[in-house]
Amino acid sequence: MKQAFKITAMAAALGLAATAVTAEPLEIGLMVPSPLADTGWSKTLADGLDAVKEKYGDDVSIEIVENIQEGPDADRIMNKMVADGDKFLVLGSFGYMNSGLKLAQRNSDVTVLHASGFKTAPNLSPFAAQYFEGAYLMGMAAADLTETKKLGVVSAFAIPELISTINGFALGARSVDPEIEVNVIWINSWFDPAKAQDSARALISQGNDILFSNAQDTPSVVTVGEEEGVHVFNLNSTMKDYAPTKYMGVVKTDWAPLFLRSVEQHLNGTFEGTNEWLGMADDTVLVEDWSSDISPEMMARIEETEAAIHSGTFNVYSGPIVNQAGEEVIGEGEVLSDEQVLGMNWHVGGVVSPLPK
Repeated sequence: MKQAFKITAMAAALGLAATAVTAEPLEIGLMVPSPLADTGWSKTLADGLDAVKEKYGDDVSIEIVENIQEGPDADRIMNKMVADGDKFLVLGSFGYMNSGLKLAQRNSDVTVLHASGFKTAPNLSPFAAQYFEGAYLMGMAAADLTETKKLGVVSAFAIPELISTINGFALGARSVDPEIEVNVIWINSWFDPAKAQDSARALISQGNDILFSNAQDTPSVVTVGEEEGVHVFNLNSTMKDYAPTKYMGVVKTDWAPLFLRSVEQHLNGTFEGTNEWLGMADDTVLVEDWSSDISPEMMARIEETEAAIHSGTFNVYSGPIVNQAGEEVIGEGEVLSDEQVLGMNWHVGGVVSPLPK
């Protein structure tokens, strides 16, 4: 931990000048793919670093670079951040992975946390949330509220993290009502409010009366839910103010514990790159702002399931599980491994939309 050097008692006795030497602050950089707003993924990452600033004060400085699209610009900007003195980077998008890995390999004195990826290095850790745990609970709530038995999802990119989240949502809903189907529109963007709203309205027109905003970094889908009178929930941070009557809840992430631990390890010289795969048991995934429209009986069942997930006595991906084609992927009494979930490229039964090719 960084601290000011203190003059020794012996030096004071010899009458030496009491000059304190303070180490330079640790410069931390956050790069995110969307504008930093009052809600969403980017805001959640910034909130996690706020906890670091609160703990370390002037011993750290934080720079946030927002709305950086994946590609050559991201590569150039992250390298400039390091050239300008950042020694701890949080790269907030899956598409930053390869450039982030190369940067870490070239700069062994820089610590890199990379969101949603899977590649590691001695000084690089990918980090991801087990959103599917919270989405399973939301699926149970959706099954309680739906009248059409059709649930709609507006989703960003078809990466394993978001596929597994949709699958968790479907498994939770179908644990209550096996006739429920889940329909997905992939918009291939983290930040496209107009396309997200159009997709939400299209799902509603097709009879979906519950909406899931899956990694959309704006309240676009949430506001459509409120306007059209269908219940809606989202990931990462609360958007309750945007849907005061139809908000079903939020699958929230709290990155402060990971960021605090990683900064401390960097300062102590003990950081080791590893795959950070965090969920309810780590207090990273939280489910909050439950709608009062959910029946008391279902809320009791949800709370019981949540406690079982948190304690490890229930796993969302415990068998039997079948895929879209009706083929058994894992049998009774078995559980998908972390590696299988982290590499998920298939949908469970009940998700009727095909994955993009």
